Amino acid sequence: MTLPVTVLVVAKAPEPGLAKTRLAATVGERVAAEIAAAALLDTLDAVAAAPVAARVVALTGDLDNAAGAAEIRRRLQAFTVIAQRGDDFADRLANAHADAADGPAGHPVLQIGMDTPQVTADLMGDCAALLLESPAVLGLAADGGWWVLGVQTPAAADCLRGVPMSVPETGELTLKALRDNGVGVVTVRQLADVDVVADVAVVRAACAPGSRFARVTRAAGL
Repeated sequence: MTLPVTVLVVAKAPEPGLAKTRLAATVGERVAAEIAAAALLDTLDAVAAAPVAARVVALTGDLDNAAGAAEIRRRLQAFTVIAQRGDDFADRLANAHADAADGPAGHPVLQIGMDTPQVTADLMGDCAALLLESPAVLGLAADGGWWVLGVQTPAAADCLRGVPMSVPETGELTLKALRDNGVGVVTVRQLADVDVVADVAVVRAACAPGSRFARVTRAAGL
């Protein structure tokens, strides 16, 4: 059954020197970009296979300079691609929710990033089903952030504009902001995401052995 939900992937072109800078400090800019590309492609595969009505990627950066550019472009043919807009990351997230919801169907929007390549189509489907029964869905990340946020209306995501991003309390602050604005939230399972070398083994263990992320990180000796 196809669920009347739009899955939104907020992504950054995996350009060497700009992608995964904390990881690049250890493995180098090119390898970090290749790992980011693998994570993005695995995420897009999972979303493409999820039982949802629409799929959107909000993209920033220059794909022409990205690792894996040709394969990413091919995969994006199955998605509606929109540009990110806003002065900072919080603004871009809130605006992406609004833009993804701005269509004739007006589906609830379930948003993820590109740092959790272990996500599966089934997990995305489960989150989408929960979103149809709740005003919001939030999955916290092991580093204190969050990996998935679903809202039934884009107005619910507006509270993100006041939440500090990329700090250890981002996840809990997001949960508080939603609830303070009267939005009921169902929480889903916690996942680890990839920011530094220490994260790689944990995330890879949760990925399929033949996934791009698993192959690329093993080839890098991680």
